[in-house]
Amino acid sequence: MTETEHGVTVERRGALALWTLNRPDRMNALSRATVRRLGQLAREARTDATIRAVILTGAGDRAFCAGADLKERQGMSEEDVRDFLGLYRAAFDAIDRLPKPVIAAIDGVAFGGGLELALACDLRVMRAGTQIGLTEVSLAIIPGAGGTQRLTRIVGPAKAKELILLARRIDAAEALSLGVVNRVAEGESALDAALALAAPFEHAAPIAVAAALDAIDAASDLPLDAGLLVERRCYERTLESEDRLEALAAFRDKRPPVYRGR
Repeated sequence: MTETEHGVTVERRGALALWTLNRPDRMNALSRATVRRLGQLAREARTDATIRAVILTGAGDRAFCAGADLKERQGMSEEDVRDFLGLYRAAFDAIDRLPKPVIAAIDGVAFGGGLELALACDLRVMRAGTQIGLTEVSLAIIPGAGGTQRLTRIVGPAKAKELILLARRIDAAEALSLGVVNRVAEGESALDAALALAAPFEHAAPIAVAAALDAIDAASDLPLDAGLLVERRCYERTLESEDRLEALAAFRDKRPPVYRGR
């Protein structure tokens, strides 16, 4: 089933959910309604056991997302903008903290809030021949939807300062070399490459995947000793699962495991 609401088209491909920013006439720019809808989808997916992974992309091949809808922004007061930043934070955090892998398929430019949205995902695939960048400083503002924090955790403070302060736009090859994206799609769309990357998640153990995501995220925020304690707690979640016993049984019986998230 496919549905479009507030500029986001939602469809299912087996255990994969595909969310498409569907405002190609506006370069898939982020309106308040679109951001609110993304947050709603992330919160719903959190408790939907039938979803094993999410792919987030943009309609057309011109833009993944060109950032905030500047036409809408022109009519906002300072207080409206502050409220919008809170909406960004809530929606992007919901995506970032989703206990299921989220893959950004970047088939066109991703600037400003568009790249911040992609950075909130766990993995990123970018089509060769396009560009990304946190360009807000060139508009007399700064990244306000997590970009200064998430980019710095990926590339380090020195490179983040270069990219953000100079509002640099980088191509797929440089993004890959910096670790900003995980794969570059050559000769195919980023969406097709992302679907291939996501395919193993359809049959992966969801409790183990969620626990691994939590443990990895802790490594960015905590000292080593504290992070190791989080890792141990995450391991305990897998130890108590029926899926772990299924893995052992499948190994013994020489068959593929069937994980049920229990």
